[in-house]
Amino acid sequence: MKVYYSESADTPLPLHTLTLMKQVVSAGLKLHHIKKDVELSISIVTPEEIQELNNQYRNKNEPTDVLSFPSEGKNLGDIIICLNKAIAQAEEYGHSLERELAFLTAHGFLHLCGYDHLSDEDEKDMIAAQKEILNYVGVPR
Repeated sequence: MKVYYSESADTPLPLHTLTLMKQVVSAGLKLHHIKKDVELSISIVTPEEIQELNNQYRNKNEPTDVLSFPSEGKNLGDIIICLNKAIAQAEEYGHSLERELAFLTAHGFLHLCGYDHLSDEDEKDMIAAQKEILNYVGVPR
């Protein structure tokens, strides 16, 4: 497994947070029986950057917390996370930023694997998969 990481947000994330995000991906691969010989990228971006992507690809001209762009073959795709949204959501939900970033990474990873939450049944499956990954890495809700 190879995870490429980039940041354009003002504050770099601590190494332990990046390690946790990589552990989330590793757990997702293991729990969903995906071969470990894959690559993906995680980018931490500003609200302006994610708003531009959200507008371009989803016709929603507003910032969002996470976007995923699946790929094919060895490269699973790209996970884009807005740090400012993650900080605000961590405060709103009363948990740590690390836990919120782990959740957003799991959520984005599952989208790369074909999960979605357009129907109630799909959302139920995705929530269960997210919970399984987060419990596996020790950051339950």
